[in-house]
Amino acid sequence: MEKRDYYEVLGVSKNSSNDEIKSAYRKLAMQYHPDRNPGDHTSEEKFKEAAEAYEVLSDSTKRSRYDQFGHNGLRMGQDFHQYSGFDDIFSHFSDVFSGSGIFDDFFGRSSRGGRGQSQRRSMAERGSDLKIRMPLSLEEIATGVKKTIKVKKWITCDSCNGTGAKSQDAFHKCPTCNGAGELRQVSRTMFGQFVNITACNACNGSGQIISDPCSKCRGDGRMTAEDTVDVNIPAGVQGGNYIPMRGKGNAGRRGGDAGDLIVVIDEKEHNNFVRDEYDVIYRLTVSYPDAALGAEIEVPTLLGNEKVKIESGTQPGTIIKLRNKGIPHLNSYSKGDQVVVVNIFVPTNLNSKEKTILKELAQSENILPKVKTGSKETDKEKDKDFFDKVKDVFF
Repeated sequence: MEKRDYYEVLGVSKNSSNDEIKSAYRKLAMQYHPDRNPGDHTSEEKFKEAAEAYEVLSDSTKRSRYDQFGHNGLRMGQDFHQYSGFDDIFSHFSDVFSGSGIFDDFFGRSSRGGRGQSQRRSMAERGSDLKIRMPLSLEEIATGVKKTIKVKKWITCDSCNGTGAKSQDAFHKCPTCNGAGELRQVSRTMFGQFVNITACNACNGSGQIISDPCSKCRGDGRMTAEDTVDVNIPAGVQGGNYIPMRGKGNAGRRGGDAGDLIVVIDEKEHNNFVRDEYDVIYRLTVSYPDAALGAEIEVPTLLGNEKVKIESGTQPGTIIKLRNKGIPHLNSYSKGDQVVVVNIFVPTNLNSKEKTILKELAQSENILPKVKTGSKETDKEKDKDFFDKVKDVFF
């Protein structure tokens, strides 16, 4: 079969630059690679054809001879490479894909350093993260707080400074991998030679072993201890928020970086307040005389006690807002409010004198409830609105 024009094979013109030729070949190689087209003989032939075309056009001497004499001109010289299989193609054109992760996946090579060469692992391993729960009261959340906590964790061994070795002379080349940090298994298939590279289990991919480990940490480079950590909690946090403490987790093995300490906020249930986002709700129960006559009553807030005015004739469910007495917005100067919901206390244990007085009051026109004059539908809507306002507080 007559060979196709190499420029036609790569889909480029005769004036194309080396970079354009290289880019065109790379696209075709990825498109027709055998791993992407298993069992497809046509793709296999196109892959070979593209590789052959690239080898000629990427070489200035061969390209010049090809431009002048065509395919016959290549046979005049002795430097034209005759392909014996895919292994030759892979070996000759690895520079085209150098540094690309896709090429590494296909051909089992590292993007650093050439064919079959992997990056050696460090003996050090990053430490694991720790997570603790931090219970906070609403008062602490409202102001922000600094907490000092004790954490049991892995810390760096102070005897070997985390190396795991008694001295620097204790490090030796791993005999299993001969210091390479990796083990290779070569197999040949109809598509050429493939190399399977795995990390050496004996040295964990580092290429070194410790012949004389540290007696204090037994070669691990760390030991367990109790550490003290200061945590600054900003105002406005809520349950489920977390604060990452970088490098405050478990120390890594053999000098590895420490993990993180994750502090998760738990919001304590409060005896007086119910939190609603950045507002706090307080249920105030007043006596019937105070509600009827009016009074000034002291109520607790997150920042201390404060007096509120109960107007005469205050009804159950009346809402009084104390501006900016709630929770600060996280990372903001804004604050929520304290919502005071008024409830009327109804006595359940009266003596005879108190009963007599109430019976006399019950005859008064101003004591008896007024008859509703609105429609039943309007009354239902009002009742529903009232229930919606207070259901989260009272139930």
